[in-house]
Amino acid sequence: MTRRQTLLSGAALAISRLAIGGAAPASALATLGIGTQAEAKPTEKPPHIIYVVADDLGWKDVGYHGSDIRTPHIDALAANGARLEQFYAQPMCTPTRAALMTGRYPLRYGLQTGVIPSGGSYGLATDEYILPQMLKDAGYRTAMVGKWHLGHAKKEFWPTQRGFESFYGALVGEIDHFEHASHGVKDWYRDNEPLQEEGVDNLLFSKEALKIVDTHDANKPLFLYLAYTAPHTPLQAPQEYLDKYSAIPDPQRRAYAAMISIIDDGIGALVETLAKRGMRENTIIMFQSDNGGVRSAMFAGESKVTGELPAQNGPYRDGKGTLYEGGTRVAALANWPGKIASEKVDGVIHVTDIYPTLAALAGVELGRNKPLDGINAWATISQGKPSARHEMVYNVDPMGGAIRDGNMKLIWTAALPGRVELFDLSKDKSETTNLAERYPRIVRKLQERIRELSAQMAPPLLLGEAIKLTFGAPPKSWDPAAVFDADN
Repeated sequence: MTRRQTLLSGAALAISRLAIGGAAPASALATLGIGTQAEAKPTEKPPHIIYVVADDLGWKDVGYHGSDIRTPHIDALAANGARLEQFYAQPMCTPTRAALMTGRYPLRYGLQTGVIPSGGSYGLATDEYILPQMLKDAGYRTAMVGKWHLGHAKKEFWPTQRGFESFYGALVGEIDHFEHASHGVKDWYRDNEPLQEEGVDNLLFSKEALKIVDTHDANKPLFLYLAYTAPHTPLQAPQEYLDKYSAIPDPQRRAYAAMISIIDDGIGALVETLAKRGMRENTIIMFQSDNGGVRSAMFAGESKVTGELPAQNGPYRDGKGTLYEGGTRVAALANWPGKIASEKVDGVIHVTDIYPTLAALAGVELGRNKPLDGINAWATISQGKPSARHEMVYNVDPMGGAIRDGNMKLIWTAALPGRVELFDLSKDKSETTNLAERYPRIVRKLQERIRELSAQMAPPLLLGEAIKLTFGAPPKSWDPAAVFDADN
């Protein structure tokens, strides 16, 4: 089944469910997961914040997780900081980025299903008070470099309309790394203006990030969001980086490894520049992948891929696009000299927790935001203390959902033929043993929670877009040459 067929079959299911049951308006959504932990105390001088996101990086594909891919600069940050071993993202790109920006689960505002496609007309709701807006209002300089993927069809969705004072990069989810184009259409911007520029996108992103740090007034706090497009497909890298991995026989794995090295070199140069500017000691650097590595071509993106996919998620099942651990438990770390202990951190942290955690570090009093699903995780990140998070929602959409309560995780595929899976992650992190029949009461309890969340859910915007394109698009003129073109 193709990605398009999957999308349309999901849309058909959603149509029937939403038509029968409807959905609560976003304004009526209940608060979930609000909690407090040992509070992050704002320092006398708010820290600079560098937040780095890799795109489709496999959990194991960093050196400190045992990879053959060389990531010495990422490894150094991990060795001298917190290795966040139970850090969770959403299973795909757009939902994770939305959760990071809002501190709220994507089910709250319709971004829980799939990603915003190149032809999509929707974006992250403009009534959300997002992370750069909050930090800008707190006195931070806010800059974004890299991949946005939270709305491109209207300028009101773009980064510089959402709190970033500057933006350099791509708006859509996937571009050719050399041509800076999606489906042949250029997608390369500085602020609100299209930009014609040659070069490898991820090398250019690193160069821009260095320029921002190098010219920044160190007396003013900086929030730099650096979102690489690597190692997302298409798997492309300049020859000099491919040559570093000439011993890898598979060309896809070789290009994938080269793309990760580009990220690592960029991070190394960024740390060096921070130190040169005298900013390093008051800078928190956080790094994560937006989801697990791709194991199924269905979720590789809009480029054609074949054969064995190169990402590796270690002991975790499956990968991007799924609710298993391989799709949602991601490589992540936090580093701040003297403020974050050097240790492995096992407490559960969700990407929504970043919003309230950074707010507290910046000395921001929450209130303008909508009710958060994230909690302040600073004590877990900085000191390795037990997480205050007991429940975590992997996702809920019209086709099913997944939720974790303590160590018990339920994945409920509600779309026919349906499937219920229950795993004890404390004993079975690879999700090999389904305990659903053994513990029916736990299953019922977690299913009821998913039902409760589904009643609060905003309709998925992707499904509405699919319905519009499927049933509302004008007919195409009949062209015999096209009809009989076997490649079309």
